[in-house]
Amino acid sequence: MPYPQFDRSKVKMLSLSERDSKQLIEEKKILPESAYSLSAAGEKQVDEVVERIVASREAGRPVMLTFGAHSIKNCLAPVFIALMESGWVTHLATNGAGVIHDWEFSYQGKTSEDVLHYVSQGQFGNWEETGFNINLAIVAGAYNNMGYGEAVGSFIANEGLEIPSEEQLVQEIVQLASARPSQAAAAADFLSMVRKFSLKEGRYEVKHPYKEYGVQSRAYELGIPFTSHPMIGHDIIYNHSMNSCAAIGRAAERDFLTFAESVSRLDGGVYMSVGSAVMSPMVFEKSVSIARNVLIQQGQSLEEHYMIVVDLQESHWDWRQGEPPEDNPDYYLRYNKSFSRMGGEMRYLSADNRDFLLALYQKLQKK
Repeated sequence: MPYPQFDRSKVKMLSLSERDSKQLIEEKKILPESAYSLSAAGEKQVDEVVERIVASREAGRPVMLTFGAHSIKNCLAPVFIALMESGWVTHLATNGAGVIHDWEFSYQGKTSEDVLHYVSQGQFGNWEETGFNINLAIVAGAYNNMGYGEAVGSFIANEGLEIPSEEQLVQEIVQLASARPSQAAAAADFLSMVRKFSLKEGRYEVKHPYKEYGVQSRAYELGIPFTSHPMIGHDIIYNHSMNSCAAIGRAAERDFLTFAESVSRLDGGVYMSVGSAVMSPMVFEKSVSIARNVLIQQGQSLEEHYMIVVDLQESHWDWRQGEPPEDNPDYYLRYNKSFSRMGGEMRYLSADNRDFLLALYQKLQKK
């Protein structure tokens, strides 16, 4: 049954230059050497994480860092970049909002809007440059067999992308429809946007004056996977009519499989989940399941992985014992419960993401 559909082309988009943004990267950036504050127990826990990371890197095992959007919004880009450049982290992952804040910082040096203020005006999330450019980068990335994070990282690093001609896209659709239907469909998605927005063939250039603070772009330059794991309708880019959920699905599928591939090698490795109460545990548990399924068939295992979960929520349960009984309130700390079921060793630290990441980097640099 063809249910009524909302027409996004009627949404009035305003320029980002008209938005008051709350976070300015050059004013609030947190440098890797900045001071931090942790409890004695927190210091001890970070020391344990550091020892595990050092052992993992010496053994050539992955160190995955998954984080929520606030870690980017808190102006921690220099710390993420330092962890990558020092070789301590082999895979980064975030949600769709993390990608958006990172792009906005790279593009204009500021991000984060007053939701209460703008939603009352019907303007929350309706920003032309953010919706148009991120969606276009993903459409082009899906066409070029890139993942979600890789596509946006490439767009920032290269300060633009190439737009094929209509003729080229039509030809590819016809030629690939039988042998490579998925690629033909990606070309069709691109063609749809080329026509919808009358995009000109050739280079589409967008300067990113603050790309030194781009975590995705630095990961792209270093060849480190930066994967994004979005949910349809969760992010402001879905407000813009440039949005193609089909292209997002293609790019996000690649990122999920890239993520799962890293997890499949995690035996003896480290997984850090920082301030991601929903995306990280959900994607991780599915990745563990499919990775373990294949490893068992090969006579191998995935049991010697170490997981550290960091969030502000206090927990009064020792998660080294497994999950608490259902009459314990901590049972409903879903992200902890999910990780505690994944085998390996799991630790929980109640701490601010800034303090944890600063302590982590500084202690690792002393090794």
